[in-house]
Amino acid sequence: MTDPSAASPVSADAEDDVIEQKAVRLSKRDRLLAERTDAAGGPYPVAVPVTDTIAELRARYADLDAGAETGVTASVAGRVVFSRNTGKLCFASLQSGDGARIQAMVSLAEVGDESLQAWKDLVDLGDHVSVTGQVISSRRGELSIMVSAWAIAAKALLPLPNLHSELSEESRVRSRFLDLIVRDQARETVIARARVNASLRQTFAGHDFLEVETPMLQVQHGGAAARPFVTRSNAFDAELFLRIAPELFLKRAVVGGIDRVFEINRNFRNEGADSTHSPEFAMLEAYQAYTDYHGIADLTQELIQNAAVAVSGSTTVTWADGTEFDLGGQWDRISMYESLSEASGHRITPRTPLDQLKDLASDSGIEVPEKVATHGKYVEELWEHFVKGGLTRPTFVMDFPLDTSPLVREHRSIPGVVEKWDLYVRGFELATGYSELVDPVIQRERFVEQAKLAARGDDEAMRVDEEFLRALEHGMPPTGGMGMGIDRLLMAITGLGIRETILFPLVK
Repeated sequence: MTDPSAASPVSADAEDDVIEQKAVRLSKRDRLLAERTDAAGGPYPVAVPVTDTIAELRARYADLDAGAETGVTASVAGRVVFSRNTGKLCFASLQSGDGARIQAMVSLAEVGDESLQAWKDLVDLGDHVSVTGQVISSRRGELSIMVSAWAIAAKALLPLPNLHSELSEESRVRSRFLDLIVRDQARETVIARARVNASLRQTFAGHDFLEVETPMLQVQHGGAAARPFVTRSNAFDAELFLRIAPELFLKRAVVGGIDRVFEINRNFRNEGADSTHSPEFAMLEAYQAYTDYHGIADLTQELIQNAAVAVSGSTTVTWADGTEFDLGGQWDRISMYESLSEASGHRITPRTPLDQLKDLASDSGIEVPEKVATHGKYVEELWEHFVKGGLTRPTFVMDFPLDTSPLVREHRSIPGVVEKWDLYVRGFELATGYSELVDPVIQRERFVEQAKLAARGDDEAMRVDEEFLRALEHGMPPTGGMGMGIDRLLMAITGLGIRETILFPLVK
């Protein structure tokens, strides 16, 4: 067994090295401040010369022959991620925020002895620098700037991590700024997320949806079965809740005549955190009047497939581990009750007695807390146990138990179930969709039943929302609605865990 104390000296030495490096860099900062002039802005100038991005130069001169000179002078800026100082010629790799790199060559012949020595004395790995000079290709064929002038753009006081050693997941999450500097995948994930959001908005625009924003601070939480975060407003002297879902406000918009509406924004749920859950997460919700859960499923499939193409160029995506996953084609739609009956070997319907479900759950090692032990809860837990793990392709699981879906319209032809689907991709729930319940009388009855569950100790149960009911009483058209986690959509496209898809996740 390894002695835990054996690692302590190494850790202490590494810490001492960082402290020593910071002290040396602070002294260089002091020198830059002391030598600051109007022409040289010290360690943190307000601006530096930039005529081109590194990526632009790489694209423009992609076919430049080794040893060629362009006669073109350019100024670029970037972070020093590699440096090699020799007698009369110094080399550095400058990296821009998008990961593009270019070589800077600082020679005695071009900049003179004083400037060359200053480069050697003052420039460290991690510093941002601006270089000006002719664009050339080195003898080895590396696109380069033959530097005629340079300036510090920002002095780094702490060293970069080793670019050749992989950061641990915990380090990547806690210090995402370093992760973005040293790891291509981190930057690519940020870019992928931006492309996904742009694609979602473009698809919605093609279907005449309007994007809106609804309150994050709410006087009453609702729209989902989840435990809220509680806060307080000093101005209103009132208890408020961070929203768990925008649903009840977006439906108000539909009542008001915005027939196609969506929102991409943050939700907050005071629950557990794991590989597929985060207390704070980005959510897409959309509602379309005069359609149902079939129509909204078609829209959801289109949204996801278009997002995959925006990131990967195809509906076949490549995950971070190299696995290819096909999001294309028409996705399967299966019945929750029928698939559970088939997988479990027991005929289970909306009329199956609760005691029978309890016995099957007990035999399967499934425990359901008594405070939430309804027919629907047992059916859903049994379905996850028997069916979920066997799903490989993207699959819409249709027609859920009535008592677990208080905001959903009862099925038009199957008693005891509602017109709801959950979309499963990669073994996790990616999205959910409804034929929305628009009858205010039935909605009130459902809220009352939820309130009874809350009284029994169910922290996730909804309360009676009188303002929302008042809106429904003014008439809401037949509507299909859906909700999808943006972080989970990135998981489906990239194969990463949820903490990797969120730029700055909450960590303890």
